[in-house]
Amino acid sequence: MALAAPTAAVAQTLRIITSLPPSLTDPLIAGFRDAHPGIEVLVLNKNTNSALSEVIRGNSRQFDIFWVSAPEPFALIKARSGFSTTGCEAAGTDGYVPFAFSSIGWARRSGNEVFMPGTWDDLLLPAYRGKIGMALPSRSGTSHMMVERFLQVRGWEEGWSFLLALSQNLATLSARSFGVIEGIEAGRFDIGLTIDFLAQTQSGLDFRYGQPVMVFPAQIGLLTGGGQPVAACDFLGFVTSDQGQRILLQPEVGRIPASPAIRDAAGDAIPDALDLAIHRSWQGYDAELAQARYWSVNMIFELFIADLLPRRRNMFARIDALEGAVEAAELASLRRELSRVPIAETEALPSALNANPGYASDLIRMNEAQQEARQRWAAAAKAQLDAVDLALTRLEAPKP
Repeated sequence: MALAAPTAAVAQTLRIITSLPPSLTDPLIAGFRDAHPGIEVLVLNKNTNSALSEVIRGNSRQFDIFWVSAPEPFALIKARSGFSTTGCEAAGTDGYVPFAFSSIGWARRSGNEVFMPGTWDDLLLPAYRGKIGMALPSRSGTSHMMVERFLQVRGWEEGWSFLLALSQNLATLSARSFGVIEGIEAGRFDIGLTIDFLAQTQSGLDFRYGQPVMVFPAQIGLLTGGGQPVAACDFLGFVTSDQGQRILLQPEVGRIPASPAIRDAAGDAIPDALDLAIHRSWQGYDAELAQARYWSVNMIFELFIADLLPRRRNMFARIDALEGAVEAAELASLRRELSRVPIAETEALPSALNANPGYASDLIRMNEAQQEARQRWAAAAKAQLDAVDLALTRLEAPKP
C-alpha cells in the first residue's frame, strides 16, 4: 500500500517495510495487535532490493521496522548506521536480530514427471534445457543470496562458472521470488530455484534442499528515523518471544524459529536436513562480504546472464548440435569460455562501486565509477560472445 508521510493524526501507527509474504507477516501482526490494541500497524510490501533502496536513501517515510529474509541487506543498512542500537534490548547490539532460519533449494509441481534434481550440479544436465526458473538477484534478495552462496562456497571463478553454465537451462528470470512459485504452478517451467518457506507453504509443490544445506538467518531490525521507536521495540520483542516464535510453526506460516527452545520443542515439525545444518553448520554465510560487493555481483549477473540470456543460451545449443561432428576438445573449450566471467574478484570490491547498491539496472542513480564499470563489463560480455559466435560459425560451415 502507498504510505504518506506521518502526521500527528497517526501518532500510534507502526510502519513496517518488508519483502515477506502476508502468510508470514499477517499472523504475527495479528498476535501483536491482540497484545497492543492501541497501536495501528501499516505494512508496505516491496521486494528486498527495493525496500533496501528506500531505506538507504534516507527512510523519508519514517519506517520503523525492516523485515526481510536475506541477511546482506542488514549488513548494508548497518554499514550506513541505519539501525537504532540504543534503547531497545530486543533489537540486540546491532539493531537487528534473527527471528527465523531458512535455506535454498528447488521445487517442482507434485506429480511432475520431470526428474527431481538430487544435487546442484544436476541442474546443469541436458534434461533440464529450458525447464528451470529463478528470480533476478537485482530484484530478489533471496536470489542474490543464492548467487552469493555459490560465489562463497565454490569461489569466485567456479561460482560464476556454475551460474553461467546454468543459464543454458534457464527458461526465464522472474522479477520477484514469488514469481518463481507462480511460474511452477502455471507450468511455465518445471523446476524453480527458491527458498524453502515459499515452496513449503504452497500446496501441490515438492521441495528439496540443495546439498550441503547452508542455513541463512531471516532477520528483523529497528530502523533509525522511525516515528514509533517504542512500539517498534515492542514488535521486535513480540516476534522473538516464545509466543511469536510458536506462530512461525503454524503450517500456513512454515518458518523455522530462531529460538533453540521452541525448535527443540517442535520435534518433527523441523525438517531433518535443516535441523542438522543448524546444529552442524559446515560453513557460515559471510553477509559482510556479500554487502561489500552487492552492487557489483548484481551488475555482473545482469550483464553476463540476464541481458544476454537468449544469445548465450543459443550458443550453448549450437555447441550441443555440434556434438559428434567436431573435436570434443574444441567444443569443451567453447563451453568453458561461455562459462567464464572475465572479471577478477578484486574488480568487484572497490567501495565506490558498492556505495549505492540500489538496483543494478537503475542507471539514473549510478555514480561515475558504477557507470564506467558497467560500460567496461558490458563491452567485455559482448566481446566474449562475439568471439564464441565467430568460432561456432567457423565450425558450423560446410566442409569443402
